[in-house]
Amino acid sequence: MQIIKYPERSEWTKILARPAFDTSSLNDIVSTVLDDIKNRRDKAVLEYEEKFDKVKLSSLAVTQEEIDEAETLVSKELKAAILQAKKNIEIFHRSQIFKTKKVETTPGVTCWQKAVAIEKVGLYIPGGTAPLFSTVLMLAIPAKIAGCREIVLCSPPNKEGKIHPAILYTAKEAGVSKIFKAGGIQAIGAMAYGTESIPKVYKIFGPGNQYVMAAKQMVSLKDVAIDMPAGPSEVQVIADETANLAFVAADLLSQAEHGADSQVILTTTSETFISKVSLEIERQLAELPRRETAGKALENSKLILLKDEQEIIDITNQYAPEHLIIETAGYMNIADKIINTGSVFLGHHTPESAGDYASGTNHTLPTNGYATAYSGVNLDSFIKKITFQEITKEGIQNLGPIIEVMAENEELFAHKNAVTLRLKK
Repeated sequence: MQIIKYPERSEWTKILARPAFDTSSLNDIVSTVLDDIKNRRDKAVLEYEEKFDKVKLSSLAVTQEEIDEAETLVSKELKAAILQAKKNIEIFHRSQIFKTKKVETTPGVTCWQKAVAIEKVGLYIPGGTAPLFSTVLMLAIPAKIAGCREIVLCSPPNKEGKIHPAILYTAKEAGVSKIFKAGGIQAIGAMAYGTESIPKVYKIFGPGNQYVMAAKQMVSLKDVAIDMPAGPSEVQVIADETANLAFVAADLLSQAEHGADSQVILTTTSETFISKVSLEIERQLAELPRRETAGKALENSKLILLKDEQEIIDITNQYAPEHLIIETAGYMNIADKIINTGSVFLGHHTPESAGDYASGTNHTLPTNGYATAYSGVNLDSFIKKITFQEITKEGIQNLGPIIEVMAENEELFAHKNAVTLRLKK
């Protein structure tokens, strides 16, 4: 990891840059695959499964027999953990249910909103080196609470043509409607356009590699909504000398092991702490099964020494991290001043792993600086709000003249006439 001491504010943008990749050839591949799926549907998806996932499938749908078999392959311990996490996620997301109220804006003019679930949603669940069954909970549970009528899940199969049993078990418990064996670009294309097997959905959710992210952004231009633009995983830790060195190192490494393109950052005002945590990271890294992946991510990562707490707050709001862990004595003081981040983890006993799995908050979060404008996935992500208004005879008399003046000044005389006729009546 690179150690940077007391950087000038003019240098922050360069220091905080995420890992950059040439996506020109990637975009060409994604565009070609998407066009092919749009035209040849199931046939194209099956061919790309053979090409990219190295598996020859006879059909894309997961059968009930496969779901039943998966349940026998998941340990009792993991089942219990999944069910407890499910309960916590349900509690937190049910607390977000929208309660409407009617508002009289002018005597005789009443306005209100109604929350309606998005009818069909698609969930993409990566299944490569780390099968993310926890993401099934994070996406399917709020979709179910919101009332989505059809919840479609796509995940890449292994070389034997099977989806990881924990993903299938979790999907069943979380209320997923239909499950399909499809990964990468072909899964996104199938859910965006619809094929003979895979239904077209109205909004696609879920993380993935650069190809998946590029595919989501392309289909979102005109075919389907997506949860958010995203990039590789990232975490920023704010720590002082009261923090536990081992905890801080573990928190940084837990995000680094996501992928070689992940980024982790430590910000502190203690030079001594930086030296110590750097050694602790090396010690823990040597013991990790995914040390090669984490090690590559650390090449993109920084330990930054700053002058004071205000600089830490300012650089954090500029970086807008996906995850922010504050391990300081006065963590609430800092937290209250943070305005750009996806999810915050407070104090010495709150690892980012808690939010990834089981505390109840959602782990599908904006990355790559998008936390300046985007929220993480929540119940509102799965609903749309329709506005209503009702105007009485008294209401149109009160509001009508105002509308007439505004419409006339915009030179929209048919708009004005729609009011004038009612006033004359």
